[in-house]
Amino acid sequence: MRLVLLGISTLLAMPVFGDEAPVRARDLGIPFEGTTGPLNAITDVAGVTVGHETIKRNLAGDRAVRTGVTAILPRGRDTMSTMVFAGWSTLNGNGEMTGTTWIEESGFLEGPVMITNTHSVGAVHEGVIQWRVAQGGADATGYYWSLPVVAETWDGHLNDINGFHVRPEHAGAALDHAQSGPVAEGSVGGGTGMICFEFKCGIGTSSRLVQVNETGYTLGVLVQANFGRRGDLRVAGIAVGERLPGDPVYSNTGYNEEMLSSIIVVIATDAPLLPHQLKRLARRAPLGLGVTGSTAHNGSGDIFIAFSTANAEAGRGNPDAIIRSVPNDDLDGLFAATKQATEEAIMNALVAGRDMTGNQGHTVPGIDREALQNILREHRLLLE
Repeated sequence: MRLVLLGISTLLAMPVFGDEAPVRARDLGIPFEGTTGPLNAITDVAGVTVGHETIKRNLAGDRAVRTGVTAILPRGRDTMSTMVFAGWSTLNGNGEMTGTTWIEESGFLEGPVMITNTHSVGAVHEGVIQWRVAQGGADATGYYWSLPVVAETWDGHLNDINGFHVRPEHAGAALDHAQSGPVAEGSVGGGTGMICFEFKCGIGTSSRLVQVNETGYTLGVLVQANFGRRGDLRVAGIAVGERLPGDPVYSNTGYNEEMLSSIIVVIATDAPLLPHQLKRLARRAPLGLGVTGSTAHNGSGDIFIAFSTANAEAGRGNPDAIIRSVPNDDLDGLFAATKQATEEAIMNALVAGRDMTGNQGHTVPGIDREALQNILREHRLLLE
């Protein structure tokens, strides 16, 4: 049964939508600042792997499952034995990211970052611990000890969120799927049922190459985007939301649309940064969020985590480790890269979205890419 489950989920996680190849924001000619890595993905940071477990099925009546789990492993398979320095921040806190108290206290992220839907945090939390136990022996104390980092956004418009369809084994499957290379975007993993600016959205990623005192570093971002009203949307600085075709998704639904505004941003870099510097990096993610049109509503959960894959000896607990760090005075390029990659990751999540019908027959359209191009062309912003 386990093999059957993994085979199905792998197919669902592939970044292919019918006969249409994946499309990213740069493919449309949307302009962005900065130089990307070869994949323009968080996996441009060496060692980082990403896995998705996508759960899509129709149930009796008008119920439907459109959800999943996404896993980000800072050091791939070495993640559970070698920690990374980390820091986190929040713009508006109506959301959840477990494990952040210990990150704040210790300065270390001691495992993967998991992302799912709001009501599945507990199942994923349990699943990560089960997966760790299955990997090998306990630590020196003889006990397994783990405080997993699990973050969430709400997918209840398209997903039967109170059906609790994400189970611990789905978290394990997402971890098992994690790999380097291109990252599937849009309606995959934790992003399966997510919506932003009232268009189908989900997972997006981007990266930047940064030069600091003649040394080159890579910074990558992965987002689970689930925020924004149609009229708020800005692309390349232009207000496009009101001009795009289609009715707003939440009209006449009874939802308080200000409650439907959340995003998780995961920032990875190979630059040697200390925990307080990584917190400073995480605090720059909202700059990329803001240029897309977010105002971080009262009901939004905007939570950000940053980690560095440098200083591996310190991550292994070596008492003789020599710790390196970029001077504070030289962080500006990494700050800019965080803003730029966050913006582009959100746009990639938006462009990757395709029409989806889900729970209770709710339908959310993908963004009209041609209409978006035409608006940018009018303003002479489209790169053709």
